[in-house]
Amino acid sequence: MKKSILLIFSIFLLSIGVSKAQVIPSFSFGLKGGLNYSTFPSNGVFNNDNKAGYQAGAWARIGGLGFIFQPELYFADKSVTVNNGGVSNKQSFKSFDVPLLIGAKVGALGLGGRFYGGPVLSFTTSKDNAFNDATALRYKDANYAIQVGAGVDISSFSVDLRYEGGLNKIPYGNDNSHTRVSLFSLSLAYKLFSL
Repeated sequence: MKKSILLIFSIFLLSIGVSKAQVIPSFSFGLKGGLNYSTFPSNGVFNNDNKAGYQAGAWARIGGLGFIFQPELYFADKSVTVNNGGVSNKQSFKSFDVPLLIGAKVGALGLGGRFYGGPVLSFTTSKDNAFNDATALRYKDANYAIQVGAGVDISSFSVDLRYEGGLNKIPYGNDNSHTRVSLFSLSLAYKLFSL
């Protein structure tokens, strides 16, 4: 009988914690860093070898009623090697990326999961490629994409896995061929404070 009462009381406390975590508005801020794997799908005569890159920056999260809005700002490196007729050109693009994500959060007591999606604005800061080469990607100064992903929160740490699909076309050299950026990222975040 005592075990049943203890179990019922534990379930009651847990349900209060879950409902409180999903209803009360909150604000969190932190830092994040991780790896990305850029893919620029091949098109026509161009053959692309995809490369790993990195990202580092900050995030904020505003939540309430189980929903979240998570704007971020991070510096990202995206790389690819373009091959055309035996000519290879390694290219690297660095940018400030601004995802504006909307999603849902479940969980309580420092453990939870998130699912989200939204637009990403990417502002190029440098392009390391040969613009006179027929294999050069004409990476634009402003690019647009959609991100979808999921994350797990454990106390002040978060792990996120995301997919980013480019919306605008990126042309090759002097040809009419084009591609769009696709990116997978895995990042670790740390919450500095929350209100």
